[in-house]
Amino acid sequence: MIIDDSAVVRKHLSDLLTAGGIDVVATAQDPVFAWPKLDSACPDVIVLDVEMPRMDGITFLRKLMSERPTPVVMCSTLTEAGCETTMQALAAGAVSFVTKPRMGLREFLGERSNGLVDAVKAAAKANLKALPRSAPAPAGGKPAPRPFIAPPTAVGAMAETTDRVVVMGVSTGGVQSTEVVLRALPRNTPGIMIVQHMPEKFTASYASRLNSLCEIDVVEAKDGDRVIPGRALIAPGGKHMRLRRSGAQYVAEVVDGPLINHHRPSVDVLFRSVAAQAGRNAIGVIMTGMGDDGARGLKEMHDAGAVTAAQDEASCVVFGMPKEAIRLGGVDHVLPLSDIANWILHTASQRTPAKKA
Repeated sequence: MIIDDSAVVRKHLSDLLTAGGIDVVATAQDPVFAWPKLDSACPDVIVLDVEMPRMDGITFLRKLMSERPTPVVMCSTLTEAGCETTMQALAAGAVSFVTKPRMGLREFLGERSNGLVDAVKAAAKANLKALPRSAPAPAGGKPAPRPFIAPPTAVGAMAETTDRVVVMGVSTGGVQSTEVVLRALPRNTPGIMIVQHMPEKFTASYASRLNSLCEIDVVEAKDGDRVIPGRALIAPGGKHMRLRRSGAQYVAEVVDGPLINHHRPSVDVLFRSVAAQAGRNAIGVIMTGMGDDGARGLKEMHDAGAVTAAQDEASCVVFGMPKEAIRLGGVDHVLPLSDIANWILHTASQRTPAKKA
């Protein structure tokens, strides 16, 4: 089902999806018109516009998830307001999103490579039972600091030299899953670098929201940012992020470059740089996502001595990226989402990361 207030957009999306082998069972100009059609149409996936008359997308999505959970792919333009609303939609249960440009919309809607067909097909396979629900930001700002929940080693030295670096690669279903992990981490967690498949503008809103929820600081990465304990750097949309060693410090490089595995930022770009620059001092995690981005990079990290983990199938919204990483032999541990934060802390607390026997 397609829900969009523009008749032109509904027509072009219908043609695009039909050409991609997807049966469009219904369309509606807003959620109020869409709701009565759900019982008769029984859609496997809903493509939902962000801003519509009469009922906003967030209200509809929350009602949908509470009464008849259905995979939803958001369709949003690259505006600041749209970014924030889309972040709220993902937190409310949307599986993924595709961005609509403000210029050249008709051409974009006719391009098979715009990602919508793939997003809808992935959403149709999504495990909604594994989709975490985000919590609201705490009143009064960031949560109060709490004790380290795994035995720390040389915390003072780590704060100066950043001996450990944690890297995470996430895609479809990862907005909520990443939040679950980061909210469980204390301020003396080693520096974290994250690639989440998102376009430009969205990552700034995403980082800001996470920063309001987490004890650690979460920011959109800038070129030259130090990777330090208590901070997570989110790769900016439309740019690749790499790790560079500078003496005893780790530094983020934010660079232009071609699409890698159909993505920019790419998890493989980050993971391969970490394999070369951090080796056995790195901790790598690959989580829910469509496709195979990051699988080969995680194998390179594993071969360089890093300790690696993949999210298990039961807790993944889409078990694509972790499945491929496991198949390639680059994964030491397969973990449910609820265990990943504690595993990171336990591994980081060891002077020499222990490989699985």
